[in-house]
Amino acid sequence: MREIVQNEFSKPEENNAGFLKRFYIYQNERFPFLGHGLLISAFSFSAVSYSRISRGLEGFIAAKDFWLGTFTAFTIFFLVRVLDEFKDAKEDAIYRRELAVPRGLISFKELKWIGITLFALQLIIQGFFLAEMFWLYALVMLYLGLMTFEFFIPNWLKRHQFWYVTSHMFIIPFLDVYTSGLDWNLQGLTPPRVLLFFFAVSYMNGLVLELGRKIRIPEDEQEGVLTYSAKLGPNKAISLWLLTLFITFLLSCLAAYHVHFSMEAYVFLGLFFVLSTLPGFMSLTRLTKKRAKSIEYASALWTILMYLILGAAPMIKQMFFA
Repeated sequence: MREIVQNEFSKPEENNAGFLKRFYIYQNERFPFLGHGLLISAFSFSAVSYSRISRGLEGFIAAKDFWLGTFTAFTIFFLVRVLDEFKDAKEDAIYRRELAVPRGLISFKELKWIGITLFALQLIIQGFFLAEMFWLYALVMLYLGLMTFEFFIPNWLKRHQFWYVTSHMFIIPFLDVYTSGLDWNLQGLTPPRVLLFFFAVSYMNGLVLELGRKIRIPEDEQEGVLTYSAKLGPNKAISLWLLTLFITFLLSCLAAYHVHFSMEAYVFLGLFFVLSTLPGFMSLTRLTKKRAKSIEYASALWTILMYLILGAAPMIKQMFFA
């Protein structure tokens, strides 16, 4: 029987509900499946497409391979979320008691079994349907394991936030290697070198998303909760976000150049870049709660659109409009 935890933020009608309802609320708050599913699907489709375009190939990989690989990538990202619940348990219990686990919506025991179930499904997929991908999957999981144990230097990383963030963000290019491998690795080939540009873009996009979701107005800052606006000050945090976005834009142009994209790709990249920066520049003059949220939304929108331009759109054009 589940032990129900209660605190001042608990809602008895939620805590006493069945597992499926509670899990729906949990994912909606901590890892919205719809939003993350769209982003990770675009991420996976673009990685595969960019790999094939860089090799001068037409057409896409088998639908089965793509969706099984995308499911693997999606559930790995979700495992990152679940493992973070365990890593942050002490801090959340003190400073973020409104979150799902501290307020008793879902228990650590339930999260553990969710994680074990997803891990088992991933192993089944790699073992029976994508056997050639197992070594790439193992690399991703090895890095995820190192992240979980904070590379065995947790205290040092906590004191050096820059290295904490930059080291953890490498999980994204590791997953890029896996998803792009649905093309080159399943063909028994080595990865095209130009994929390094795509991996670099993905890494920087991770930083854009990380910075964008942790910029807040002073009234919304919480003790014990890291935000870049609190650590650096709002204007420095916004400026760093704009700089990171600009570097990502430059890298995306390089990635487009090395696979000989047409001029329209650069036009769209430039247009979306300029539009994405607007919330940041507006917030430099006066940061409001609405503008802080718009920076987070702009980060996600830029990421999706950039992936579509670099891989998905050219592949869709080739497949259906050539």
